[in-house]
Amino acid sequence: MSNPVFLIDPSIDLVVGSTVRLDGDEGRHAAVVRRIAMGEVVDLCNGEGTRATGSVVVAGKDRLEVQLDEVTLEPRPALMITAVQALAKGDRAELAVEMLTEVGVDSIIPWRAQHSVVKWDNADKALDKWRRTVREATKQSRRAYVPHVAELHSTEQLLEVVAQADLTVILHESATSPLAQVSIPHTGNVLIVIGPEGGISPDELDVFAQTGAQIVRMGSSVMRTSTAGAVAAGVIFSHTSSWN
Repeated sequence: MSNPVFLIDPSIDLVVGSTVRLDGDEGRHAAVVRRIAMGEVVDLCNGEGTRATGSVVVAGKDRLEVQLDEVTLEPRPALMITAVQALAKGDRAELAVEMLTEVGVDSIIPWRAQHSVVKWDNADKALDKWRRTVREATKQSRRAYVPHVAELHSTEQLLEVVAQADLTVILHESATSPLAQVSIPHTGNVLIVIGPEGGISPDELDVFAQTGAQIVRMGSSVMRTSTAGAVAAGVIFSHTSSWN
């Protein structure tokens, strides 16, 4: 079984043989919720690729102290995957963000699509919720990198991102080309665009296609916005060294 992961501030210096104090929210979670005891082995990750493995030498009421046995820097993948997730009703967007993080995407862009029913009246609060969801999913999936969650994008702003990507795939049930047959680059940045419950509008499909995006389908079934992105990311990851 893999070691439990806790996130620490990137400014903390991680050196083999040193002792690192895990306190604050992470320390309370480790001590109170996870009930991590003295002698257990844990991973401390700074969210930027550094992973420190060590044994707990002090287990307090709301903190741990971990003596580091190994420190490694995990390289960024040659192919970076960004998921553009349309705003969705209820907890579907948070579920989508959670699954995208667990499957391994590198960044997530919230998108205010034409058919998005949800409108972020308080964007800062909504973004904070997405980012907290991403952090928890990062720990659950034992990742050394915390995916970046960008500011809310309009379709116009998104077109600039599409133009800069090495490959952009738009998931849509009307497409005739299957995602499984798209040529995936070995390096660069791949963009996956996932629409809201009401789907991506014809106007949006047209402007995306004009910018060079490929409109694709994944199969005969129509998936929810909360699951489509993670499945698509898995198809793309199956072509990369990350999964092979």
